[in-house]
Amino acid sequence: MSAMTKLVLTLLGDDQPGLVSRVSRVVADEGGSWLESQLARLAGTFAGIALVEVPTDRVDALRAALAGLSDVLEVTVKEAAAPAPVEGRRLVLHLVGHDQPGIVRSITQALAVRGVSIEQLATATVEAPMAGGLLFEADAVLTAPLDLDTDGLQNDLESLAHELMVDLDLTPAP
Repeated sequence: MSAMTKLVLTLLGDDQPGLVSRVSRVVADEGGSWLESQLARLAGTFAGIALVEVPTDRVDALRAALAGLSDVLEVTVKEAAAPAPVEGRRLVLHLVGHDQPGIVRSITQALAVRGVSIEQLATATVEAPMAGGLLFEADAVLTAPLDLDTDGLQNDLESLAHELMVDLDLTPAP
């Protein structure tokens, strides 16, 4: 069995049917496997990130084949870093409130100051059901240092939530 190399692909282009099919076909044609991905359509633009694995001797051929998709998709290929062991406590954050500039900046800054890593972050704006306007929603999976004062983090986030007039829940991950 030949050595395998893991690659992270970033994908960006005007959304249209068949983009994922074209990329996955190239990966398969080069003897690779599609391992993980997060893909989305944002304002008519397709954006994604995928982790693939290909035989080491096929990496250059894969890069060349993906470059051949440049008429419909910008693809960046980066060798995956060796996974670092995740040490810490996993937390889940949920936030909802009227949309306004600076919510993500304020929350992520408070997390960064305390050394909390964001493992996953999903945000969206949706129509407010009764009041009109837009609601901003965020869901995150976080990794906090083992020695983190979670009460202090909770207090910081609650102060921000009050200032931003949003509802925020921080709980241990299941």
